[in-house]
Amino acid sequence: MGNSIVGLDIGASGIRAAEVTRTRKGTKLLRYHSLPLPGGVLQRGEVVEPQILTSALKALWKQGRFSTNRVVLGIGNDRVIARELTVPSAPLPLIRESLPFQVQDVLPVPVADAILDFYPVAEAEHGQVQGLLVAAVKEGVLATIEAVHKAKLEAVTVDFIPFALSRALLPPVPADEAIAVVDVGAHTTTVVIVHAGVPQFVRIIPTGGDEVTHTLHARLDIERAVAEDAKRSLGLGVHEIAPHDQPAVDTIREVTGELVTGVRNTVTYFAASRPELPVRRAVLTGDGASLGGFPGALAEVLRMPVDAGNAFAPLAVRERDRARTAADAHRAVVAVGLAMRSAA
Repeated sequence: MGNSIVGLDIGASGIRAAEVTRTRKGTKLLRYHSLPLPGGVLQRGEVVEPQILTSALKALWKQGRFSTNRVVLGIGNDRVIARELTVPSAPLPLIRESLPFQVQDVLPVPVADAILDFYPVAEAEHGQVQGLLVAAVKEGVLATIEAVHKAKLEAVTVDFIPFALSRALLPPVPADEAIAVVDVGAHTTTVVIVHAGVPQFVRIIPTGGDEVTHTLHARLDIERAVAEDAKRSLGLGVHEIAPHDQPAVDTIREVTGELVTGVRNTVTYFAASRPELPVRRAVLTGDGASLGGFPGALAEVLRMPVDAGNAFAPLAVRERDRARTAADAHRAVVAVGLAMRSAA
């Protein structure tokens, strides 16, 4: 496995790493492991406590027994911009070289302070190519790379998380339909519209599951740990609840309602701009996907089926690993998708 690469997903609540390989029978999971992170290591998706992250990565590699120190990093916080862009058709390396001269007017930061990438989607008229511009603040990405380097890992490349999501979740759909992949993290929710395995539209909503915990903590004046436990045990109150739990359930419903509305607005915007490509199904992933009642609420508002995303479903997994990976199936999608970049 000398050429293998590990997909490394660094989230606000934990780190997850997956190592996969391509075989003649398909894609095989070699190793997967995850560890929680204490609060405050990341803020808005960027590393603010690099020493703690470095220590956690060392522990992750020791416990996970990965065969390589080469990693693909994922980026996708709310300071990452993803916009549709049409440029003159050219080889992809030339398009990427020309980006600094074409996109300064659409960036909130100077070009010199950003890392730019372009993902082609389709040919356009008059010798143009339509695609997605990705721009990340360089300072935040370099801070993550430095923490990874100090853990004696080599960041071979950096990938955009929505691309990893679309790579890991490729359910068969009719050629004239698209799916909405919804990944609910701690601080952000990523919505990527995918058609035939190709991302067509991306939006990063600057709120996630931690917003529920924060609001419970502030509004009900309870400790954050208690608020987190209440969120996970009560959910949206789909089962019978005690009267004293009603204020917490009302708060959870309010915050998740705003998030679901943001997801619906994203899908509605895409539907209005691309009426020839209807979205008739959604796939839900991320830690927030485990909130009781949330999948049903999302399906009701979107008026379409919502499936649970399972990163391990299309992979060959050793029998001894099945129980452990099943428990993390909805959290591991990004790490698996990053690793599949090298296995494709």
